[in-house]
Amino acid sequence: MSSVQDKKSLETSDEKRLSQDEEKNGFDPTVSAVDSADGDEALKLVGRERTTKFSEEYNRKLRRKLDFLIPPLCAAVYFTQFLDKTSLNYASIMGFPITGQRYNLVSLAFYLGFLVWEFPTVYISQKLRVAKYLGANIIVWGIILMCHAAATTFGQFFALRFLLGMCESCVAPILILIISMFYKKDEQGTRVSWFYVMNRLTQVFGGFVAYGISFYDGHSIAPYKIIYILLGGLAILVGVCVILWLPDSPIHARMLTTEERIAVLERVRDDQGGMENKHWKKDQVIEALTDYRTWLIALTTLTTSIPNGALSNFSNIIIKSFGYTSKQTLILSTPGGAVASLTTLLCGWYSDKKNERMIPIVMCLIPTIVGSAMLIGLNNSGNKGALLFAVYLIGTFGSALSSVYAYNASNTSGHTKKNTINALTLATFSVGNIIGTEIFQPKDAPAYIPGKIAIMVLLTVQLFISMFLRWINLRLNVKKRAKLEEEKAKHGWSDADVQKERERHAFMDLTDKQNPFFIYTA
Repeated sequence: MSSVQDKKSLETSDEKRLSQDEEKNGFDPTVSAVDSADGDEALKLVGRERTTKFSEEYNRKLRRKLDFLIPPLCAAVYFTQFLDKTSLNYASIMGFPITGQRYNLVSLAFYLGFLVWEFPTVYISQKLRVAKYLGANIIVWGIILMCHAAATTFGQFFALRFLLGMCESCVAPILILIISMFYKKDEQGTRVSWFYVMNRLTQVFGGFVAYGISFYDGHSIAPYKIIYILLGGLAILVGVCVILWLPDSPIHARMLTTEERIAVLERVRDDQGGMENKHWKKDQVIEALTDYRTWLIALTTLTTSIPNGALSNFSNIIIKSFGYTSKQTLILSTPGGAVASLTTLLCGWYSDKKNERMIPIVMCLIPTIVGSAMLIGLNNSGNKGALLFAVYLIGTFGSALSSVYAYNASNTSGHTKKNTINALTLATFSVGNIIGTEIFQPKDAPAYIPGKIAIMVLLTVQLFISMFLRWINLRLNVKKRAKLEEEKAKHGWSDADVQKERERHAFMDLTDKQNPFFIYTA
């Protein structure tokens, strides 16, 4: 195990020494990092250059320690969020008083609130301690969810779902940010999948819980109200745990010693992703909005989210249309969650193993396209087994968004740019889900053929978008390496000099375009 040197040896960013080093090495300010005052929070703990090295064994033990706390808490948050968000799906067949087009509008209200509040919540979170802000939002949405049990009219349900969407809009951007701060690029895909898999496990858990409650035949409270009370209470509990134990960043991680905090920062230094910066930078917002890859990610998120908005609220209705009872539907929906969970974990593992982000998206979309085609082709066939199999196949597409999250974590640098792209991704997610709630129209019941065709077409388009993004990133990496070789030859840098420059750039809050050492993950 390596030990931390004297505090003075850690603070090696003394401007006079740095200036002398830069002159000696033929330092070019056009390639150098910006002034340290503009850098990120990591510079409060480590210098601009690496002064302490830790063994592989030490780093493995540290990663294991992080894995015992951060992914489980992130998973608990995502489990609670998705269960709360899809509570309407279970309520829909348990006596929920809103039906027809008004049910669609209540479903839409969540994503409308999500969309309206996405950019403001990301801006606020950058100014505050992100984990504490997240925990407070979870507690508030738990209270809002419990209030659903007291609502009786369309207007009340619409307002509560709108507020629920506002509170939950901060979740994914903050979790992506936390994973990117604590883990290396080749670890992020797996860790994102560990919390994103909760999306699918909730389908299993929620189905069994709703099935058990469906046997309740009392008259004092409607079954769907019990769902809201239980899930609201669970959210409040998770929110308290997040405030107490989820770290805001490596700099403020109370469960780590000072040595371990420094080790976390040094582990991720060469990835050039940076940590955090409390200043909202206009130039990084502009770069995010003018980077065409941002809009391709938005488009791929949109093509995933439209089917998600449809299926997250109508999957049980589709299964029930095959001729099953409400109780049977609740149980039969659970295997789909298991299939989707396995797909998410496999895609996350493959994503890090092969250093890929787009190929896993393609892998999980193909079964969904096949399943949609089966539902269309076998409509009115009466073959319940084949139709159920098709529904289970369709669930695999949800893993695509997990890979998009991992893509954002691995391919964006500059704290404001990260937050801008994450916010835009989730805003697009909400737009897609708003559209998705409307593609299954009451007039198309019970088969919903136009909606199923829309899902098949959208995901086919996404296949091509994903491969195009992969090609772009590979081409950008070739250009970056060529540019770096030019700089190396121009200044006569040795490999050691290049490594020193790489270390200087790591925590200066540069964007991926500004930083010549940043390498994209395809």
